[in-house]
Amino acid sequence: MPRAVAPRVRRPPVAAPARPAPPARPRRRLAPRLFRWSVMLAVWGMVAGFVALLWFAWDLPRPEDALGATRRPSVTLVAADGALLATSGDLYGETVRLADLPAHVPAAFIAIEDRRFRDHHGLDLVGVARALVANLTARRVVQGGSTLTQQLAKNLFLTPERSLRRKVQEALLALWLEQRFTKNELLTIYLNRVYLGAGTFGVDAAARLYFGVPARRLTVGQAAVLAGLPKAPSRFNPRVNPSAAVARAVEVLEAMAETGAIPAAAAMQEAERLRFPPAPSRDAGWFADWVRDSLGERAPPTADLLLRTTLDTRLQAAAEARLEALLAGPGRAAGVSQGAVVAIEAASGAVRAMAGGRDYRASPFNRATQARRQPGSAFKPFVYLAALEAGARPEDGVSDAPISLGGWSPGNGNWRSRGEITLEDALAHSVNTAAVRVLQRSGGPRQVAAVAQRLGLPGPFPRDASIALGTAEVTLLDLVTAYAPFANGGHRVAPFGVAEARAEGRPIAWLPPARAPVIAAETAEAMRRMMTATVARGTGRAAAVPGLPVAGKTGTTQDNRDAWFIGMAGGNVMGIWLGNDDATPMEGVAGGGLPARLFREILETARGRSG
Repeated sequence: MPRAVAPRVRRPPVAAPARPAPPARPRRRLAPRLFRWSVMLAVWGMVAGFVALLWFAWDLPRPEDALGATRRPSVTLVAADGALLATSGDLYGETVRLADLPAHVPAAFIAIEDRRFRDHHGLDLVGVARALVANLTARRVVQGGSTLTQQLAKNLFLTPERSLRRKVQEALLALWLEQRFTKNELLTIYLNRVYLGAGTFGVDAAARLYFGVPARRLTVGQAAVLAGLPKAPSRFNPRVNPSAAVARAVEVLEAMAETGAIPAAAAMQEAERLRFPPAPSRDAGWFADWVRDSLGERAPPTADLLLRTTLDTRLQAAAEARLEALLAGPGRAAGVSQGAVVAIEAASGAVRAMAGGRDYRASPFNRATQARRQPGSAFKPFVYLAALEAGARPEDGVSDAPISLGGWSPGNGNWRSRGEITLEDALAHSVNTAAVRVLQRSGGPRQVAAVAQRLGLPGPFPRDASIALGTAEVTLLDLVTAYAPFANGGHRVAPFGVAEARAEGRPIAWLPPARAPVIAAETAEAMRRMMTATVARGTGRAAAVPGLPVAGKTGTTQDNRDAWFIGMAGGNVMGIWLGNDDATPMEGVAGGGLPARLFREILETARGRSG
């Protein structure tokens, strides 16, 4: 029997064991990472900022030291009548307080420089943004964003350098100032220390320089002029460019009206009232230089000086005006390019006028004190003085005939020999041959040189007879000073230019040089009479002034290279020199011509007459 076969039971497939699932990755948490990076950036930013701050601030000045920084002492020269002549150094006026000033003075500076001064803390971001918009609109720099405090920081502590580093330092110092001082204190410091051109610092110094008044007497228009200066002190200087100063003042006045500091209608009225006093004499610069050079060690080295000088403004103005007119007219036609004028008070030596050339700005070289030229016959009074001291008299006779000494024969020009003339006539007509004979009578060249030195001429002098004709070299100031004994009764004087001096407002001793007798009074009188004849009937007739006694002497050198007239009138001795710097000959110019004429014109102008 067949075997029964059991049916196959199909087993389900055995499943492979499942692999374990990989572990799930944790989600990245972004916030903590950002926090860590932010902290790191902040730390490094602080480090970088600290390094930058160190770099900007490492050479910052100590504000406390800078507030007391030293400056150049100022020297202010005024004429005998108080008119300002010149300033040098850093000129500061009196320290002013806000309470001492009219309200429109600080208001003018705030209106044009920093309208938000009372609202910011040293830096004005609103002002910076406004300036940026204005400059972008105009496509040029028309407005600045610096505050008054920043300007003060720059003026007190920093240099004018334009750089990012300097601007950052300025900002840091401005913040320090705002923390250190109140607004009124900052404004007071600013008004006393701001630079306002021409060497002036502070509103009081500028008010006195430009308007001749203290700051407490400034008008609204004058305050506007000063407030307009910090932007460009040289360009808006009222002495240099009055029209630009007025135009800038109008801008300030309009700003004051916009801020309510003045009524709108007053702006133009104030501008129309603006008047600037006349500037100091344009050519008194030679005198100012001479005074400053002669101060020597008499002036305190660290004190501000106010020097009242001996200069007579009327005589100085007359000398300048008439010299320029002569050089521009007849002098130009005769080949004369330069001239010099000096006037001193005969009794004391005080210098009353000094023009060292035609134009100080074109040539500050002082031809009155620095140029040494031959005086020609203007030296002859010393020859005749030696003769009088040797016993001669003005009425004594002397031959005017030709003379020859070792092959040298001086000529007499157009003078026709008369055989014998008086010493007075010989000097009056400047007869050369007679002067040489007078020299021989007086003891010779050595004696004449000693007489000239006694009266103030330093020499050196020739050792031969040519000394009688003025072949030594002298300056105009020395020659004028040596004539003073003829006019003052026989006393030698020394020229000086300072009458009174004050240091830091306090008077200091400043005595003029002492004078000394060098000629007998009767001899000085005789010489003056002889030189009066020179003007009355001799070579100096062109110098005569109606109604005024005048004495003097002419001088002309070889080939008309120099022409002189030294005259005495009205208590003064005044000298004139005409010539050319390169010593080229003039065309027929002699001492009795243009120089004598100029002498007369200066005196007439100074006395109020028409030249």
